[in-house]
Amino acid sequence: MSGERVRLEVKERAEAELGSRHARRLRKQGLIPGVLYGRGHVRPVVVGERDLRAALTGPSGMHAILDVVIDDQKTPHHAVVKTYQQNPLRGVITHVDFHEVRLDQPIHASVAVQLVGDSPGVKQGGVLQQVSRELNVEGLPAAIPERIEADLGELEVGGTLRLEDLPPIEGVTFLDDPHETVLASCTMPRGISDLEEEEAEAAEGEGEAPAEREAAASAEPEAADTEE
Repeated sequence: MSGERVRLEVKERAEAELGSRHARRLRKQGLIPGVLYGRGHVRPVVVGERDLRAALTGPSGMHAILDVVIDDQKTPHHAVVKTYQQNPLRGVITHVDFHEVRLDQPIHASVAVQLVGDSPGVKQGGVLQQVSRELNVEGLPAAIPERIEADLGELEVGGTLRLEDLPPIEGVTFLDDPHETVLASCTMPRGISDLEEEEAEAAEGEGEAPAEREAAASAEPEAADTEE
């Protein structure tokens, strides 16, 4: 759970330091530009890349509750990471948006789905596919989990694991449709499925052969009478 509180010191950016050119300069210095959205205020800030990475790699991950301290002020702003941008090649965060929250009021969040356990269908040769990678939830900031585990222990070939199959999480409400939201499925490989269909068709053909032979045999005497 994200009950862990992490102190994160940031500095407010002056209006003259805004814009893409200044953002590139900050990144070269190991600083990440960002914005703190609060009740009635929007504050451009900058945070050290190492400090941000350390704050978001703890037990609560991206759902940690951050005590954002601006310019050494005594009163922190309770916030969570709402969105962020990453460099597609290096994977480092290039921009981050913090949203101020009240610890006694629920928030909406997207939480990653992690598949756990061994699927019996996979052991039988089935192919596992993860359909949903995130779920939308609502809960107090301290109740939002870092990830939601989906157990594959009963997923057979041809079966699906849906949101309605997950156990409830205390203090968390799932916002997605419990029946329509498929988390994972297990299907037979296409080549094997085609082979089974061919074998079934062949078996049906063998079942029809005796009847065809009987029809041909009964037609032979009539053909002989006609010739006479």
